[in-house]
Amino acid sequence: MKKASIFILLFLCFSAFSQKIESFTTILNDKISIRALEIYDNKVWYSGTDSKFGFVDLKNPENQKQIKLSEKKLQFRTLAQDKKAFYAINIESPAEFFRIDKKDLSVINIYTDTLKTAFYDSFVYANEEMGLALSDPDKDHHMRLEMLLMSARQIYDFNETKTKDKNKFIKFNEGEAAFAASNTNIATYKTKFWVATGGKVSRIIKGDFGSLESDVYNTPFIQGESSQGIYSIDFYEDKFGIAVGGDYTKPEANVNNIATTNDGGKTWQVRASGKNAGYTTCVKIKPGSKGKEMISVGDKHISYSSDFGKTWTKISDEKNLYVCKWVDQHTVVFAGKDRIVKMKIK
Repeated sequence: MKKASIFILLFLCFSAFSQKIESFTTILNDKISIRALEIYDNKVWYSGTDSKFGFVDLKNPENQKQIKLSEKKLQFRTLAQDKKAFYAINIESPAEFFRIDKKDLSVINIYTDTLKTAFYDSFVYANEEMGLALSDPDKDHHMRLEMLLMSARQIYDFNETKTKDKNKFIKFNEGEAAFAASNTNIATYKTKFWVATGGKVSRIIKGDFGSLESDVYNTPFIQGESSQGIYSIDFYEDKFGIAVGGDYTKPEANVNNIATTNDGGKTWQVRASGKNAGYTTCVKIKPGSKGKEMISVGDKHISYSSDFGKTWTKISDEKNLYVCKWVDQHTVVFAGKDRIVKMKIK
């Protein structure tokens, strides 16, 4: 009887949330893999494989356009924007930094990184002037975080600035890097930023591009293998943060793959270990929820938390979606293998 009561309670909780889902609609079908999204002008913008870049109108999906950023078949897993343009960097060397004008979609190459180890995992805009692009470490394991000052068209290596321990470079451990899974292993708030790593070591690097100082914090996340660690982070202001990930070779594994912080990344508490839907590539805090509500997506699920990431409910078994983005409090877009979908919540 007790077990039946628990089952009924869980069913009612799931049903209560499910009733809030109004629709789940595919708005783009194409032969493409997409791991980076931006929202602008009531459109969802994307970059992906085969040098493809484009948009789909959220109100009228028939209004869409796609262009090629290069004649080469480049693979893009990054996308960022400021007021005037979008920016995308292809993975693998040579890594080309493309600027796409918002007015006419004209494309120019503003920088090329020819380092053999170049592999850009994420690219975000912290404000209207400052972009941050994260590459895998160089051969000496130095973290490579490029600071782009677009008004001056200048690019600086953050690691050539001072750090609190007076070392010139932030150094990764052997086998430590970042995942180019959803363009979300960098989070920013005002002048602060957080970088999540994975592999044999999974850590948080917290920096300030105002003071040009940084700290590195260990995490209790699953780590030790090249496929394990943090894949995505998001922060509400500068204290509360959520990190998700796991092991892409074992998507069903769900131990030590979700954690939260309440002190800006210094300490992390494992959440829902053994009680979540498994490997997760992207997490986004719901706008206006002050960190309480959030959505996440992995290869085999979409999940939702309404208690600051402590517990999670799987709300969909949709497969092959890798990245998510809130459009507003009632709309989320997802993208992955061959499609973009829009979910409406009542």
